Amino acid sequence: MWRNETSELSTSRYFENFTRTQQITPQLALQVLLQFDKAINTALAQRVRNRISFRGSLNTYRFCDNVWTFVLNDVEFREVMDLVKVDKVKIVACDGKST
Repeated sequence: MWRNETSELSTSRYFENFTRTQQITPQLALQVLLQFDKAINTALAQRVRNRISFRGSLNTYRFCDNVWTFVLNDVEFREVMDLVKVDKVKIVACDGKST
């Protein structure tokens, strides 16, 4: 679910420009983005070994259409010796195997 990240938004806009100028078909753009999603998910699953724990106060949560959404306040992220504190975090989680 990285689709809302800045890097992915620029990638999507890149393909939108190609389809708008009819350099590629919308179907081809969708195929490329889906293949890229699969490659990113595989790389993250196989190559990332770091673990981060976090703690915060649960503000709201929701489960809709098989997607969990959590909003936490005053969150601390820890990785071994590093600590990062943020005011608010939104976590969206879905079953990656069903897509």
